[in-house]
Amino acid sequence: MRRHYPGSSRRHVPHLTGRVVSMLDGVFFLLGAVAAGWLAVLTVRTIVLGGIEDWWLVLVLWLLLAYLLLPRLHTMLALIYVPDYFIGRTRTYEGLLGDPVNVAFLGSEEQLHTAMSRAGWQLADELGFRSGLRIVTSTLSRRTYPTAPVSPLFLFGRMQEFTYQQEVEGSPARRHHVRFWRTPEGWFLPGGAKVDWLAAGTYDRRVGLSIFTLQITHKIAGDTDVERDHIVGTVERAVPELEKSVIRHFSSGYHSRNGGGDAIETDGDLPILDLRALLPHGAGGPTTTSHRTVGSLGTQARALVEAVRDTASSNRVKRPLTLYFGYGLMLLRALVAVGTALAGVLGIFGAGRSWPQPTWWIGMPGSPEGASVLLPGIVLAGLVYVLIGQFTFTGHPSARLLALTLSVAGILLALTSGPAEPSGVMFRLWIVNLVLDIGILLTLSAGDVRDFHLRTSAHRDRETARAAG
Repeated sequence: MRRHYPGSSRRHVPHLTGRVVSMLDGVFFLLGAVAAGWLAVLTVRTIVLGGIEDWWLVLVLWLLLAYLLLPRLHTMLALIYVPDYFIGRTRTYEGLLGDPVNVAFLGSEEQLHTAMSRAGWQLADELGFRSGLRIVTSTLSRRTYPTAPVSPLFLFGRMQEFTYQQEVEGSPARRHHVRFWRTPEGWFLPGGAKVDWLAAGTYDRRVGLSIFTLQITHKIAGDTDVERDHIVGTVERAVPELEKSVIRHFSSGYHSRNGGGDAIETDGDLPILDLRALLPHGAGGPTTTSHRTVGSLGTQARALVEAVRDTASSNRVKRPLTLYFGYGLMLLRALVAVGTALAGVLGIFGAGRSWPQPTWWIGMPGSPEGASVLLPGIVLAGLVYVLIGQFTFTGHPSARLLALTLSVAGILLALTSGPAEPSGVMFRLWIVNLVLDIGILLTLSAGDVRDFHLRTSAHRDRETARAAG
C-alpha cells in the first residue's frame, strides 16, 4: 500500500511535476535536518566554551531541538517503523502514534453536532494564528477560553474534521475534549462493522513538555477509558433516542504512550453510538469560510487581516502556523541582512576585523563613498526578498522553492566565511543571519507548508480553468 502521511503531497500534483517537487522537497528536508543538527552542536559548543553568560543561547538550543530538529527526526523514523494501516490509534503530524480511537458514531454530521451540543459540549476553534495566540495568553493568564483549539491529530491521513470540548474550572489547561474523523466511504472497521465517524477522546490535566520532542503541550490523563465513558455518558443522557452497542475487546487492552509521551491505558472496548433516530436542529457546526488570497498585494493584505481577526475561523484557509513563522522569519531576515549590509557599506564596523566586511564579496571596502552606489541595490534586493516572502505566504510553490534555495545559499555562504573567533559583534551578526536562514529552511520545507502550497496551487489552477471555460 502506498503511504500517504500527513504532509505527503505527491497525489496533488501531476506525475512529472510531483516527482521533481518531491525530490526537491526531500533534499531541502534533509538539508534542514543537517543544518539544524549542526546549529545545535554549535550552540552547545558556544555554551560550553563561553559559560552561560549568553543565557539566550539555551533558549535557542531548546527551540532548535523542540520545534525544528527532533520533530524532523521523528518524521523520518516514523516513515520506517510506524505501520501504514488502521490500528485504532491516531498519529501526530510527525507520524508518532497518538491518542487511541475510543468512540464510534452512526449518523450524519448535523446529527452529531446536535447530539454533542445538547450534551453540553462546545465546538473548539480551529487552530490558527489568532486562536493559537489566544490559548497561549489564556493559559498563562489563567483566563477562560471555552472554545480553545486543540493540536492536530491524523487518522486516514487526515486531520480531525472538528473537535468538541468541555473546559474544567474555567482553565484552558484542563479540559475534556474529543476529536472526530469521518470514515472513508466503503470503509469497515476490522471485523466488518460499519460506522460513519470515529473519535478519540482524552482529558487534558495540565500543560507540560513532550518527552519525545520537548515541545510545550497538554498532558493527558492516562486512563483514557474514563474519558471515553464520560463522553458516552453525557451523550446518552442528552439524547434518549440514542442506541448504543459495544464491540468488546475491539483492540487488545494495552499500556502505551501517546505522541506527547504521556502514558495511556485502555481495555480495548469500542462503544458505537447510533444517532440516526435523532432529529438534527442545525447545532452550530463548522461553516465554510473563504478568504481570498489572489489579487493585488493590498487585497492579499486585507484578506490576511480579515483572517487573523476571526478567532474561530482564523485557519479555515488551512494556512499552517509553520508558514506564519516562516513568513515572519523571512521579513526579519530581510531586515537584518539589509541592516548588516548597509552598516558594512557605511563602514560602521570599521576596518581590521577578523571577519570580512559584508561587502567583501563584491570587492568594495565599506565606506560612505560606496554607499551612494550600493545603497539603492541593497534596498532593492531587500524589497525583492520581501516580495518573494509575500508570494510564499500566499501559496505560490515556485516562490517557496526560490526562498528555500536562497536560504541554502545563505547558509553555505555563512559557513564558508564565518568569523575566526566566537565572540564580538560580528560573530553575533553571523549567528543571527545563520539562524534565520536555517529557520527559514526548516519552516518552509515542513510538510504542512508543502501541502498548503500544493493545495493552493491546485485551487488556483481550477479557478483559472473554470474562468477560461
